[in-house]
Amino acid sequence: MDSLTLFCTTFLLAGGLYWFVCVLGSAEQKGKHAAQLSGGSIDKEKVQDNYKQYWSFFGRPKEIETAEKVPAFVDTFYNLVTDIYEWGWGQSFHFSPSIPGKSYRDATRIHEEMAVDLLGVKKGARILDAGCGVGGPMRAIAAHSSANVVGITINEYQVNRARMHNEKAGLDSLCEVVCGNFLQMPFPDSSFDGVYSIEATCHAPNLEEVYSEIYRVLKPGSLYVSYEWVTTEFYNPENPEHVEIIHGIERGDALPGLRSYRDIAQIAKKVGFEVVKEKDLAKPPAKPWWTRLKMGRIAYWRNHILVTVLTWLGIAPKGVVDVHEMLFVTADYLTRGGETGIFTPMHMVLCRKPEHSNSSD
Repeated sequence: MDSLTLFCTTFLLAGGLYWFVCVLGSAEQKGKHAAQLSGGSIDKEKVQDNYKQYWSFFGRPKEIETAEKVPAFVDTFYNLVTDIYEWGWGQSFHFSPSIPGKSYRDATRIHEEMAVDLLGVKKGARILDAGCGVGGPMRAIAAHSSANVVGITINEYQVNRARMHNEKAGLDSLCEVVCGNFLQMPFPDSSFDGVYSIEATCHAPNLEEVYSEIYRVLKPGSLYVSYEWVTTEFYNPENPEHVEIIHGIERGDALPGLRSYRDIAQIAKKVGFEVVKEKDLAKPPAKPWWTRLKMGRIAYWRNHILVTVLTWLGIAPKGVVDVHEMLFVTADYLTRGGETGIFTPMHMVLCRKPEHSNSSD
């Protein structure tokens, strides 16, 4: 091979890698590039060990049913997946119904804005995002409502990412992020004018505990809205395929166990809430929320090749390939859950804390 051919070949390979990483490799909202993939707060050398540790939790299922063990379990999961979520999905780690004529980003924003519209808060109100991730919903909601949004997440890496995004978006004056456990929040009683959680409380080992804590920090007369991950009326625990799908979703998304849609309102009432409205937002006429997962399969294989190359080059830590593959398998289970109708990630419940109530009720 002569020098000119070698130069051209090297140039094309370098240009192709740059295009793959910097053009195709960036997230939908340009928050993360493939070359920046990491293990969150985990040291680069320990990502693979933490991936193995995550899976070891499922060998001790009783541990992921207790409030003591779940924080470490969920924190490990989000250290492993946050960068991949941002890179391949965007800054809002949740689903939304497809809307004809709208982009996925717009459909996501509309789904988020609906949450704060249901709360009915005014400009300047102080509201809580329970389980805020890197703050995609928080920023959309603050921009839409001019409310002051406080987000809480258990993962310190997500706190730092959210603060960076808030400042970059010019919304840091409206958005505050706290590192903490939503089962034991560092906020005074009756300190928020509204609370929302978007596909977050599914990580709680006991929904009653997180609903009780939200009830405590919410002002009397104010509203709380949650989009819950649940099994639907079509789920049959005697059907092996149904059980396989639900277990696949649980294992790939750090869930102590999916709840039935029947449980949600009952638990809300048990802690003292009045249930104002309850609805599965995935039901027709809503368009399938899983369409985006199915359309992303080609992108997955492209991204998987890229992640493999970056790991081989030592740019991405060992273990990232395993995490990426786990999320692809989980996406298939989520799609099957949507197509069979046995699972929804958007069972909405709107609750009010009674006007005359004490936080300790």
